This record gives sequence, C-alpha cells and structure tokens, in this order.
Amino acid sequence: MKTTRSSCALIAGILMTVVLTMAAAKIGPQDKPKREVIQAQAMGQNRAAGKTFNVTVSIESYSTPDDQKSLISAFNQGGQAALSKTLSKMPSQGRVAVTGTLGYSIAYVRTFPSENGRTIRLITDRPIRFAEARENGRSTDYDLSAIELNLNNDKAKSLGSLIIGLRVKVDKDNQLVFESYGSGPWKLVNVMER
Repeated sequence: MKTTRSSCALIAGILMTVVLTMAAAKIGPQDKPKREVIQAQAMGQNRAAGKTFNVTVSIESYSTPDDQKSLISAFNQGGQAALSKTLSKMPSQGRVAVTGTLGYSIAYVRTFPSENGRTIRLITDRPIRFAEARENGRSTDYDLSAIELNLNNDKAKSLGSLIIGLRVKVDKDNQLVFESYGSGPWKLVNVMER
C-alpha cells in the first residue's frame, strides 16, 4: 500500500502528540517551582568518546498545557520547521549553559514522577551561528536541542542524556524518530540538584 505525504504527516502528528503528552500523563498543571539548578557532566559517546563538558540547567518555571498544545499543533501543521518556529517564540522557562557559554534559553520543560524519583524533559531551539547559516549545510536541519534528566531518589543513580543537534522526522515505517546530528546523544553523569 502506497502512503501519501498527507498520511505520513498525519501519522507523524499523532506520534508527536503521544511523545509530548507522555511527559504530562501522570500530572496536571505544573506549579512554578522554586528556582531549580541542576548540574551534570556530559560525556561523549560514539565519535565524541573521551570528550566531556559541564552542563548547568536553571529552571525558573515549567511549561503549561497550552504550551504543549501549541507545539503539537505546530508539528501537525508544519513539521520540524513549524515546531522550531513555535519554540523560538515561547517565553523562556530558564537556561541551559555549557562550559564557556552564557547559555541558551529553555523553551519547553516538563517534569513528571518516575518509579524512583522524577524525570525532567526539556527542548529548545538550537541557535545557528552565522558561519553555519552562511554555509547552509546539513547541520542547519538539526535546529533543536533536548535534555532528559532522570533524577533518582538515590542521588548517586541520577543520569541523563543530551542531544545537541536534533531533528524530528518520520522514517520509512511511518514512525516518528529523533535524529541526532554528528556524534549522537551525550550521556549526562554526576547529576546533582543544587
């Protein structure tokens, strides 16, 4: 059976809805937290093996259900480009800073309980530097970044992952996939809440 572009977009939209709503499935509206600061060490994997840097996540507030609906609607209507544009217009919920930078604004962040603690998921647009935009290479298609932090009640077991360049797409089996540019996901270790 041959699938059309519109049916692929519909399937991708449904899958994106599932992914974004998973973070809110067990909780209702999220209260504004006291400012949270979480630090971790990013360890490269695959082609980036052996490389490390520090990451600091500062959360001022969590995204609302309306923010979630806006992202789902944007992806359903225009895929990655519309999702990226919507994220870039969202008010900042905090900042993510890597060693040696001022950091980047967090566009969307949610938290939900897990079996042994809680999970924080955030996504933001990835700033494209001038030289990268001028070259207009393949990397400009990966204009999102995402972090997942698994905060365990046993602090020594807290872990996470970071994808610096991310693209959301539909694969040949009509499944929504998150594709990482370059070295793939970075493992976050030594995760500490401050």
